[in-house]
Amino acid sequence: MALMNNLQTREKAEILALEALTWLAGDEESLQRFLDQSGTDAAVLKATAGGPETQVAVLDFLLANEDLLLRFCENAAVEPRFVHMAHHHLGGAA
Repeated sequence: MALMNNLQTREKAEILALEALTWLAGDEESLQRFLDQSGTDAAVLKATAGGPETQVAVLDFLLANEDLLLRFCENAAVEPRFVHMAHHHLGGAA
């Protein structure tokens, strides 16, 4: 997806985080690792997917896993720096 030419708004950051979650949900093994690391389950994730805490957690997970980050970025046609910027816009730690 080529929406991230200029990630400047919280809305775009939220969209990118939701795209990342959707992408992650398509990889059962990676999704399970995320659930295990976040201490949540699929039902809670589904209920909280639109919330900022979950969005930051998804971006944190990707940023901590370079292979996943690069695979997501290739799939979404975005540069890794946009994931960092989205994380920042959503209130994640620097």
